Amino acid sequence: MSTSQPILTESSSGNNKMLIAMVSIGILCALLIVLTYEGTLPRIERLKAEALEKAIFKVIPGITKTKTFRLQKDGTFLLTTDNPKTATVVYAGYDAQNKMQGIAIEASGQGYADKIRILYGYDPGTQTIVGFYVLESKETPGLGDKIEKDPDFLVNFEALDVSLKTNENMVRHKIVTVKSGSKHNPWELDGITGATISSRAIGDILAGSTSEMVPLIFNNRETFKIIGKEDVNE
Repeated sequence: MSTSQPILTESSSGNNKMLIAMVSIGILCALLIVLTYEGTLPRIERLKAEALEKAIFKVIPGITKTKTFRLQKDGTFLLTTDNPKTATVVYAGYDAQNKMQGIAIEASGQGYADKIRILYGYDPGTQTIVGFYVLESKETPGLGDKIEKDPDFLVNFEALDVSLKTNENMVRHKIVTVKSGSKHNPWELDGITGATISSRAIGDILAGSTSEMVPLIFNNRETFKIIGKEDVNE
């Protein structure tokens, strides 16, 4: 009794070789991508840290040094030297006399094109936002990116009111973006003509972040004023 054997044609052999070659190239490319990512990650993280440090000095005027504080589960803040990605941290800024000038806070939210990541400075003494900086944005060049450089828009953040109600647990007036030229109250953001969605997004991001963070920071403001002896001797 004879058994039939599969006939390997030249065409099928060529297809197998091509498939093996394609799989091998794919594996090699994936390996190169992983190696490149692992090799450049430390430098990327270092550059991000340097950019953040510079931004802190931009959003808190008159400071010469900064300290990082981590939010605890009980709503208090603890001075820390590490910065876990899963933790909520804020950055206190001090002048040459070691006087606390303000707190830098990160926040993010949806813009027109993608997520917008920002940093803003909060002064518990005046209960105002005193600085603003865009850390990451993919908004439309020439329109949405005006949130980063339009002087009339940036003026909003020289003394933006985020004062608390008497019980100190809630912002008195929620930040809101209004039509360009129609700002009448210190808690309003004067929007940008032609970049309505992007400027409104900044208002929404700040409204959400300040509602959560400002009461916590204000009620712990004495914690941020404490500087260790090693800092005084710097």
